[in-house]
Amino acid sequence: MTKSAYTILLFYTFTRIRNPVKFAELHRTKCQALGLKGRMIVGEEGVNATFEGTTENTDKYKRFLKRDPLFKKVVIKESVGTGSAFPRLAVKVRDEIVTLGAGKFNVKRETATQLPAKELEKWYKENKDFIVLDLRNDYEIASGKFERTIDPGLKNFRDLPNKIKKLAKLKNKKVVTVCTGGIRCEKATCLLKREGFTDIYQLKDGIHTYMKEYPGSNFKGTLFVFDNRMTTDVVPTPDKIVVGTCAFCKSQTENYYSDDSVRPSRKVLCCKKCAQNQFKSLRSS
Repeated sequence: MTKSAYTILLFYTFTRIRNPVKFAELHRTKCQALGLKGRMIVGEEGVNATFEGTTENTDKYKRFLKRDPLFKKVVIKESVGTGSAFPRLAVKVRDEIVTLGAGKFNVKRETATQLPAKELEKWYKENKDFIVLDLRNDYEIASGKFERTIDPGLKNFRDLPNKIKKLAKLKNKKVVTVCTGGIRCEKATCLLKREGFTDIYQLKDGIHTYMKEYPGSNFKGTLFVFDNRMTTDVVPTPDKIVVGTCAFCKSQTENYYSDDSVRPSRKVLCCKKCAQNQFKSLRSS
């Protein structure tokens, strides 16, 4: 198979970073040398990153990354790039690599059991009694979701602690948490277990990996991503079902726009006709 000209890398790990500033500078310098764009968040608790570059240079970066023992076993998710997914390179040091704001966790010890995509697919086929708790923002869920999904109504991931009471009825059910690449589930399930969830799992390596292994199966629609692509099918899916609907006329769509009439600006699903002819405050993202 011919490789695409550009590749997007997505990876994270919860691991002890002794000197986040030094680590960030090392990777910033390497990415600049390779012409990679995107974002990396570094903290004492780990690393969270998405980069795009030529396939040749993302391969070089992967080799560089894997030479560090901390990343030997880290799964690097890949998808086809466009060459313009990110406007610039940003490497920042933060207290949390994904912001939940619920205190400190020992993620490796406290996180829920990981459920591989293969096992989740088996659960669906066996009609096992479980529900899917989607920990993405509500606008992400609008364009694609699993069968049996419960949407907790998050505007931001850090809203989760305030949703615990609303989710209390799920504490004794079999729950599979899902998110784009896995990082939000790793931290969120620490909190949910502390709050009394007794039979909870997390989809290993996220929705991205499931869609790659089981395109067009129990995840319906497309995957929202935080770059200029806005959505990705991960792999070509000819029989894909469009589940997104225009916020205004309710026609089927997978097009996201930024509504700048509110602050902060929000992402909405909107068909091109409504965006172009009726809502001047909307711009394509």
